[in-house]
Amino acid sequence: MTTFLQLHMLTSYPPACLNRDDLNRPKTAVMGGVPRLRVSSQSLKRAWRTSEQFEAGLKGHMGTRTKLMGVQIYNRMVKAGVKEKDAKEWAQEIAGKFGALKSKKDGKPLNDLEIEQLAHFSPEEETAINALADRLAADKRKSTEEELNLLREHHTAVDIALFGRMLADSPRYNTEAACQVAHAITVHRAAVEDDYFTAVDDLNTREVDTGSAHIGEQGFGAGLFYSCVCLDCDLLSENLGGTVELTKKAIKALVETAATVAPTGKQNSFATRAWSPYVLAERGSRQPRGLSLAFMKPVNEYGEGMIANAVTALDTMRTNLDKVYHSGQPLPTESINALNGEGDFQALLNFAAGTGGA
Repeated sequence: MTTFLQLHMLTSYPPACLNRDDLNRPKTAVMGGVPRLRVSSQSLKRAWRTSEQFEAGLKGHMGTRTKLMGVQIYNRMVKAGVKEKDAKEWAQEIAGKFGALKSKKDGKPLNDLEIEQLAHFSPEEETAINALADRLAADKRKSTEEELNLLREHHTAVDIALFGRMLADSPRYNTEAACQVAHAITVHRAAVEDDYFTAVDDLNTREVDTGSAHIGEQGFGAGLFYSCVCLDCDLLSENLGGTVELTKKAIKALVETAATVAPTGKQNSFATRAWSPYVLAERGSRQPRGLSLAFMKPVNEYGEGMIANAVTALDTMRTNLDKVYHSGQPLPTESINALNGEGDFQALLNFAAGTGGA
């Protein structure tokens, strides 16, 4: 049976605008009839995937997501001495295998080397693409049809294996995501507030104009967020070609970044970097389920405080679901609770990867 890893995390963010909507304000949602702050799963996944921490843990096993592979090929060929006209023609032929090329409507000189949709390339594919570009430049010729088979069904790109990829023009090379990420949402009622700010001109003597050089407004919000991640461990292993050690490294890197890496939105203005004080990992073959139901009724700060109450609400909901669905038998779990100093994060990482723990 399929083995699933489920992560349930509580993370507290002070005033922040981590993930903005089209009005430049923090994203929101209504749950349980009350407004909440929200951070989208897209924002979370990008923050994790592009973090230095993720890159360091998976060096050599990260892909590149871009529309500009054709431009990169063209620049590589020109640098190697190929005439610009030939380089463009040959690069278009290669890039066209990754998706439909843009038209030249906007007048950019290399716009027609870009593909219309983002494509995610594995390290193996990038190596093959660069090798072909170098070979064509050395031989002063365009590619053969056989040489244009550059995409791979099997590779070692962990970010593609976790979060998937879709190539509309080459569905054979699509990858089903092994990782599902829920939108993070506050466990309590929350509101978006406005920060009115000004900037002063350092060279203004204030003899004539005593006002500010710039006036602006920025929405922000603060809250305790619940987030949930579900990982199909078997699909991840399959996506990575059954490589056991790489699969374990991928799981550990995902859990560590999910617990310690915040979205990058407005960080210079708010410095809202935070680690999750509470992380619960469940591992087993049961059908996954989130625990957001624990917060359908907003958590308050009564008693021992909001975080303690949120942990209690999570634990109660998990216990009750196990009671009515599985005769009170819980899944194997490992957790940390920084509020009272319980647990060990390394033990949790080993448990998540299936190499130790409870």
